Amino acid sequence: MKEFTYTITDPIGIHARPAGLLAKQAKSLTSTVTVIKADGRSAVATKLMALMTLAIKQGETVTVTVEGENEEADIVAMEQFFKDNL
Repeated sequence: MKEFTYTITDPIGIHARPAGLLAKQAKSLTSTVTVIKADGRSAVATKLMALMTLAIKQGETVTVTVEGENEEADIVAMEQFFKDNL
């Protein structure tokens, strides 16, 4: 399992549009991607409604875990996605 932390910079946080993009990106990977909020609540990134339920706001730091056969490449892809979109 690989992981990284990221502080959300999007002014609105992870709302419907970026959550949808995140779920789409996670579905394209072979590994399981999980987003963990500082309060311990988590959601599998392919689950749009679960991501939105976390109500992650700008300035909050999340931990993203990537677990699977291709986790080396998948974690690089997810880190770049977060930098580009969130």
